[in-house]
Amino acid sequence: KGKCPEDGWDESTIELFLHELAIMDSNNFLGNCGVGEREGRVASGLVARRHYRLIHGIGRSGDISAVQPKAAGSSLLNKLTNSVVLDIIKLAGVRTVASCFVVPMATGMSLTLCFLTLRHKRPKAKYIIWPRIDQKSCFKSMITAGFEPVVIENVLEGDELRTDIKAVEAKIKELGAENILCVHSTTSCFAPRVPDRLEELAVICANYDIPHIVNNAYGVQSSKCMHLIQQGARVGRIDAFVQSLDKNFMVPVGGAVIAGFNESFLQEISKMYPGRASASPSLDVLITLLSLGTNGYKQLLKERKEMFSYLSSELKKLADNHNERLLDTPHNPISLAVSLKNLDENNDAAVTQLGSMLFTRQVSGARVVPCGSVQTVNNYTFKGFMSHANDYPCAYLNAASAIGIKKQDVDVFLKRLDKCLKTWRKEAKKEESVNEISNSSTGTEQLED
Repeated sequence: KGKCPEDGWDESTIELFLHELAIMDSNNFLGNCGVGEREGRVASGLVARRHYRLIHGIGRSGDISAVQPKAAGSSLLNKLTNSVVLDIIKLAGVRTVASCFVVPMATGMSLTLCFLTLRHKRPKAKYIIWPRIDQKSCFKSMITAGFEPVVIENVLEGDELRTDIKAVEAKIKELGAENILCVHSTTSCFAPRVPDRLEELAVICANYDIPHIVNNAYGVQSSKCMHLIQQGARVGRIDAFVQSLDKNFMVPVGGAVIAGFNESFLQEISKMYPGRASASPSLDVLITLLSLGTNGYKQLLKERKEMFSYLSSELKKLADNHNERLLDTPHNPISLAVSLKNLDENNDAAVTQLGSMLFTRQVSGARVVPCGSVQTVNNYTFKGFMSHANDYPCAYLNAASAIGIKKQDVDVFLKRLDKCLKTWRKEAKKEESVNEISNSSTGTEQLED
């Protein structure tokens, strides 16, 4: 039926299935005589076994989704993977998605492919409206495609950074709808930025007849992000949404899924991809989803949500103990942020130092964001880079509850963060004492003089 099985398969069944697919490819035929330049020849047996002898890749030179006659097994693998992933996207919350396909590129280059496809539909357009998110790959995806990003600064509402809908519409009127390639919005993001107001953006795009591409990098694991996409498509316009394979399905980096609500537009994107493509990302995600089944994937989503609640409550307690606070970002379902005002006020380098302390203690993924850092990306200068705003009120630390996280990860992180903050406070007190002694001795000398 082309759907993900409810209960996962065991490894031997999956391997048997993959071997059956592999013997359908011409390079594995007994007595095969290949006289072309691409015959699936592999010098190393180890490499052949690593890929289950599925060597031909996917697609043909003119279309990544096309069937390759001499690679029936690899072509079937490709079709099945796309079908199974589509089933999971529907299960995750986007019920009306029409089509999707796996590409052997990460999210940034997959977004670029979407923009290049739109170029042929809107030849006059040179701008992309982009509510600011300080993440280099989504910004560079627009530059690489040859377009000019129009950065829309976020609005601070409480602790949250939210989409400035009025500024988006004003900029469309200023530039002219025909000169705008698309609106490039974001769902999954680091707190205190929260997912864009997708419904409002989708309505604007429908009203002005402007395409809408959504960067849903790690949003499949969040029912809230998927609901925003579903609602946006229901009330307005969303042409495609792109998500990473590694962040959502726990496979190696190197693949993404491009999905949308118009099958013909998705076919145009797949035809834009030049040449054949590696089958590795498709193979990895198919193996993973067959081993998990829908029940296994649902369980992972449930555990992630539970760990988010646990991380949130425990981080709040830790922040209170250190006279800091957990920033109030209820619209962000994956990422959390804790203020670092005490560090920032005492020492400019202390915030960055905390990040180094955590990294050397084997805490990965936590980000410390100082105030006022400036960074230039492709000749565009961002003030307050990494904080998604020119002047966010405080420095902060990010932590996320992503798919696959365990209670042990949260507990160890909190323990090490607590220890780092205590260490910093001890060092700060020592420094204060030294400064006081130094100041008092200087005062005595002046009196003697």
